[in-house]
Amino acid sequence: MHRRHLLNLMLASVALAFPFGAKAAQIRQARLWRSDDKLRLVFDLSGPVSYKTFSLGSPDRLIIDVAGAQVSGDFSQLPLKDTVIRAIRSGGYGRGDTRIVLDLKNPTQLNSFLLAPQDGQGHRLVLDLVSGASPAPMVPRETHAQPGRAHPKRDIIVVVDPGHGGKDPGAVGAQGAREKDVVLSISQLLARRLKREKGFDVKLVRNDDFFVPLRKRVDIARQHKADMFISVHADAAPRLTAAGASVYCLSEGGATSATARFMAQRENGADLLGATSLLNLKDKDPMLAGVILDMSMNATIAASLQLGSTVLGSLAGITTLHQKRVEQAGFAVLKSPDVPSILVETGFISNARDSQRLVNPRHQQAIADGLFDGLQRYFQKNPPLDSYLAWQQAQKNPVA
Repeated sequence: MHRRHLLNLMLASVALAFPFGAKAAQIRQARLWRSDDKLRLVFDLSGPVSYKTFSLGSPDRLIIDVAGAQVSGDFSQLPLKDTVIRAIRSGGYGRGDTRIVLDLKNPTQLNSFLLAPQDGQGHRLVLDLVSGASPAPMVPRETHAQPGRAHPKRDIIVVVDPGHGGKDPGAVGAQGAREKDVVLSISQLLARRLKREKGFDVKLVRNDDFFVPLRKRVDIARQHKADMFISVHADAAPRLTAAGASVYCLSEGGATSATARFMAQRENGADLLGATSLLNLKDKDPMLAGVILDMSMNATIAASLQLGSTVLGSLAGITTLHQKRVEQAGFAVLKSPDVPSILVETGFISNARDSQRLVNPRHQQAIADGLFDGLQRYFQKNPPLDSYLAWQQAQKNPVA
């Protein structure tokens, strides 16, 4: 899911609704039934729709993304007391789509399906919720697109950021290997692999040896409406014995380790930025702007941690790991409030063995392949709603 969609949802939830598009399907009302083993929630629709569902934890939520539809009903009167649902929220996002969020009291299994008009009833989206059991992982699902409506099938946009460059060589190994050269080679190999994969497009922050400020790197990701941002590095560590790959995400609090704090301070230097400047919140009340920013950053960090964990797992089969968990610190280059962002240390160029491997073309290719595998597996589980990958999965697993 595109993080910018979530930001738009939050803006919509605290502002007046925009006029509905003339051709948009309407989510007219919702009805609730209870039985001993499940809770059934039915949304009445004005016409056929495409949708997908997925779950989030901490806190538990079910997300329903409905393409080409707008909410015209009021869900606030539903009798939710003594059900697994705490609250129902909805808002518009993207190009005329709607997101419905079910805040849950505990993890819940979901079975969802569409019903065509019959017996005097119109189109309906049915959600059956079963609690009290350990739910199976929910993979995003999407129905066939509406008949006669072409699916946009856009490419997933990945922005690859080779660290340092130009006047900033980054770390330098004992034998003279420069970080900026190593990470440019790995990033170019990753970009080539992404370009060969149908459904993906890639943008390189730099494709040569020149300097790009940290603020500009974040801006580039947002300008291209990136679905994800990956910054590639091969830094030095405080200890020469430190070795192996690691993955970092942003932390709005403290760093998760001394190494993470050191790496963030080293990368940030004097080129720090505040994420507030990256959002168009100038016309919002300061308190409201802060709430929107916090919600967006929290959601983005959660997605980044999931992405980072998948990438770290892919690298584990290729190289040694410095840390077996995703670390967090206040990296300025990761402070995009609506783009999942990770920083990958492919190894420590300050370590003699790592440095020797990092300049080896075969090892560089293996690292690039591992990064690609991690990115691909993440998006297979979390395909953006209007992407080719989501459409492809819908063809394989249509919802009746």
